[in-house]
Amino acid sequence: MPSNLRDRMLAVIADVNAQVAEREELVEMIAIALLTGKNLFILGAPGQAKSYAINAFRSRITGARQFERLLSKQTDEEQLFGRIDLSSLIPGSVPRDVLEKNPQYQDMYGRLEARLTSGGDVGDLPEQMERQRKALGELYGGDPQVNTAGKIPEADICFLDEIFKCNDGVLNSLLTALNERKYTNEGRTYPIPTISFFAASNEVPNFSDPQEKILEALYDRLELKVVTANIENRDKRLAVLRDKQAGRTGQIAASVTLDELKQMQEEVANLPVPEAINELADDILCQLRRNEITVSDRKYLNYYPIAQARAWLSGHTQVEPRDLLALKNYLWQKPGERAVVESELNRMCINPMQDKVNNIRGMAVEAKEEFDAAKEQVGSKALIKLRGELIRLYSDQQKLAGEAQSDSERQMTDGLLTDLESISRQAHEAVGFTYTPLEQLAALQ
Repeated sequence: MPSNLRDRMLAVIADVNAQVAEREELVEMIAIALLTGKNLFILGAPGQAKSYAINAFRSRITGARQFERLLSKQTDEEQLFGRIDLSSLIPGSVPRDVLEKNPQYQDMYGRLEARLTSGGDVGDLPEQMERQRKALGELYGGDPQVNTAGKIPEADICFLDEIFKCNDGVLNSLLTALNERKYTNEGRTYPIPTISFFAASNEVPNFSDPQEKILEALYDRLELKVVTANIENRDKRLAVLRDKQAGRTGQIAASVTLDELKQMQEEVANLPVPEAINELADDILCQLRRNEITVSDRKYLNYYPIAQARAWLSGHTQVEPRDLLALKNYLWQKPGERAVVESELNRMCINPMQDKVNNIRGMAVEAKEEFDAAKEQVGSKALIKLRGELIRLYSDQQKLAGEAQSDSERQMTDGLLTDLESISRQAHEAVGFTYTPLEQLAALQ
């Protein structure tokens, strides 16, 4: 994998981190959002550099058209998506957008402006422009046009602050924009080029409240979520203060172009995702659901771009188990779920082979305990039941052994087999039956 693009993105990440303190998680998620085209929500109290971190990062994407708006109940759709060009409603009139995009008219306009500036003779340029305007009026006059200059429909990166302050009319427009990258105006639906929407708020709506439940769909479309806190480390606080006093904040030392970002996105999307990673992600899904954390099928089926982006940033040639740790900012909905999600990810991804070995060993121990409790009453029946469970666990152990990729993982699976055989031997001896290795028992099935 070419390293120059990755090195450039890592340089941007490092540059932004040098401008803020204790925002490494947020900065990484901003990068992952841009690399995957996902949306990011930041939850935190006022004054925690949420907006600053976002603005610092997006200012380092050169050539990207930006849009930013602080939302309120008074914000209307026109402030976000553009206003009707009134001239387009007048028969024979030409919308400004049409004139600006017509090369012949713009060429004549430029020549006229140059001659007027220099004091030269304008000749018949005004007549030529009027003829061109009339011709364009015949084609486009009376067709309602929306002036979208500087608005979301022409933005590559959008930042919506205090997003949950929007009114219902704006909400409906934003839902389509965030989810489908489209907007509708005057009965027509248009695509928008926005790579990622960034949003911030100091609160999450109370979705149990009927008046606020309508915001739940908007919240769900902000796939990545980060919670910020005040700077805890005193030395870091003082370092930020000194930089601010010395005027060193805001300086840009690294950047990437919009075209480079698109190339990065291609590299991320092409990074392989092994089947074992999909299975691990499914194991995580099931575990979180057992913990009563709601993870929809849609969310699970769209997990992999985040893991690919983390793997790409880490320099991996394919997605590895530790890359799934980035899902700690993807799999929670309620802030109170964050600790459980992170704990399960750490347990299952930092050493997934050990976790799987421990699960199989735990099930074998439970089966042996059941056997011990029943052997005096039912004897051979208890052994037959235990045998069946051990054969199933032996099959799982063999599958793990085939997946082992290092000496340490092979030692884990070998140790598990030893424990399974030991449990089987003890059970056979307890009821006076001849011990038979699990491999032979499995072959008889």
